[in-house]
Amino acid sequence: MQQDIVFSIFVIFAGASLLATFALYTKQPVLIAYIGLGALVGPFGMGWIEHPELLEEMSHIGIIFLLFLLGLDMQPKALVSVLRQASTVGVVSSLLFFAAGYGLTALFGYSQMDCIVIGLALMFSSTIIGLKLLPTTVLHHKHMGELMVGLLLLQDMIAIFTLILLGVLSGQGDMPVWQPFVALPLIIAAAYLIVKSVLLPLITKFDRYQEYLFILAIGWCLAVAEAAHLVGLSYEIGAFVAGITLATSPIAQFIAISLKPLRDFFLVLFFFALGAGLNLGMLGTVAVAAVALAVLVLGLKPVVFRVLLKKFSETPKLAWDVGFRLGQISEFSLLIAFMALEGGLLSEQGSLLIQATAIITFVVSSYIVVFNYPNPIAVSEKLRRD
Repeated sequence: MQQDIVFSIFVIFAGASLLATFALYTKQPVLIAYIGLGALVGPFGMGWIEHPELLEEMSHIGIIFLLFLLGLDMQPKALVSVLRQASTVGVVSSLLFFAAGYGLTALFGYSQMDCIVIGLALMFSSTIIGLKLLPTTVLHHKHMGELMVGLLLLQDMIAIFTLILLGVLSGQGDMPVWQPFVALPLIIAAAYLIVKSVLLPLITKFDRYQEYLFILAIGWCLAVAEAAHLVGLSYEIGAFVAGITLATSPIAQFIAISLKPLRDFFLVLFFFALGAGLNLGMLGTVAVAAVALAVLVLGLKPVVFRVLLKKFSETPKLAWDVGFRLGQISEFSLLIAFMALEGGLLSEQGSLLIQATAIITFVVSSYIVVFNYPNPIAVSEKLRRD
């Protein structure tokens, strides 16, 4: 069937509304409905949408907006303090998860290079799942919420370094490994100066025109995201820098409220594309290993984060909270699998193993958080926090 963007959007959102309704009636997380819809109508299911990768590129905008809104909710001074605290936790936890992933994959007989890449993929937790299920009340009023954000940002930096290193090893990358770490402070400084000298005066002068403020915010978010990408950082980090430099603006909360529906539109596309990209026909070849890796991730990550975050947590319960919210692998893991496969560093079976583990951990960790911790899409009124 020929790919048609209007038909694709119709299938996704009409189907999502039906499955989300069923999910809510049966008290299931709605994220599962979006992933399930992708598997059902994607190229490995009914084949109604044959090229989900086109939609996946569009869906990336939702992740960018998610990080932009996150930046709007944090003050720069608080972020510096949080990143300082998160650095040790982030590095130590990444090394532990790499070692565990490498060891378990080796037990299943995968090649040494496959084991290394899969170990790298297990180091990171999902920014999307973590922040999508994190209420703003937790972020605003709990130090642990801010620390969780710091951990995710630090993991993003480590993931970018990993992607660059894989590019160098496979001969695909021509960027020096040090470049992103030099570029980040330059991007932050430039963004701060532009906000102070250009954006804030414009906002003050035209604050009555809500449509203008909405367009200005989107333009600023995407401009800094693109600038970050050009110098070797990720779009997500650029968007976060764009948000945090505007966090002190008097219209920060207005922008945050205005952009939430747009963010959610693109995030539906992301979760759909995630489900549609899973090759169900080959799933049986990695099923046992994928389940074993998923159990390792779902069991180990909450325990490790609980231990490492103990001294920073207001209560032991909050340390467990963060641990379970970070108890999955990341969308960066999928990028690592794609780049390593393209560069000949990872077998097709190893790539499928990472994809299957990602799906399982996304689904199970979403269930754990939705049914046990405060979140915006909880089926229980007691746990629902926006």
